[in-house]
Amino acid sequence: MPMLFVGLWSTGFVTARLGMPHAPPIAFLVMRFGLSAAGFAIWVWLAGAAWPKGIRQWLHLGVLGLTTQAAYLICGWAAIKHGMGVGTMTLLVGLQPLLTAMWMDRQNSQVIARLGGRQWAGLLLGFLGLLLVVSHKLGQGELGPLNLGLGVAALLAISFGSIYQKRYVKGADARTAMLIQLLVAFLVSAPLALLETESIIWHRDLFIALGWSVLGLTIGASSLLFVLLQRGVATQVTSLMYLIPPCAALLAWALFDEPIGMLVWLGMALSALGVFWVVKRV
Repeated sequence: MPMLFVGLWSTGFVTARLGMPHAPPIAFLVMRFGLSAAGFAIWVWLAGAAWPKGIRQWLHLGVLGLTTQAAYLICGWAAIKHGMGVGTMTLLVGLQPLLTAMWMDRQNSQVIARLGGRQWAGLLLGFLGLLLVVSHKLGQGELGPLNLGLGVAALLAISFGSIYQKRYVKGADARTAMLIQLLVAFLVSAPLALLETESIIWHRDLFIALGWSVLGLTIGASSLLFVLLQRGVATQVTSLMYLIPPCAALLAWALFDEPIGMLVWLGMALSALGVFWVVKRV
């Protein structure tokens, strides 16, 4: 399941590259949220999946819809749309495992055991590997107050959402939980899309990007992330994010013939070793 999640989540940058030229970011995401919610609604109906018990669980899932779905994706896609390079965005989001670890390590609770020296070394090693993977892409996009602020907001949203889910969301069925999150994200993002002035160009690549965003990224990867956070330790799960940039680099090499240098190969090896140190139990 973790490896399937990494493989699916890694395609997000390819999807953005494919669909971004043909639609403004929020309008694209509104379509993604709406179609994904429809898909989950059919799944929930056919499977008879259980709904969350109690108003608090509904509210907690609504918070996840605002953070890990709406805020993270809107801010991240908007940052790239406004000129931030994909490598820079990857590096920003790559801080998530460290932010999660620093927060959780300070909390004396049953959510996560305090991190040992090996786990901290793994987190730092994984980040070093990520930096090497994306180093050749840094500086390709101009950084400004707007896109940098959006990128940081995306990082904070996904980090907060991961911690929040592990602490407050208990025993929810992934299918109904995702449906609630997507409906909240749709309701939040739809009014914002009306503020965008760019038109949608109904191009073949847009349909491909939208289809994969719904099936592969939302129904596939986002559901897996929800389940992994339910079953695993938050720091161990988020450390898988270190493997996303190396896999994306391999995907870009296979699909777009983007070269992979020695630093990228070294970075991929360090990221893999760092994740191994974090998740290794003994």
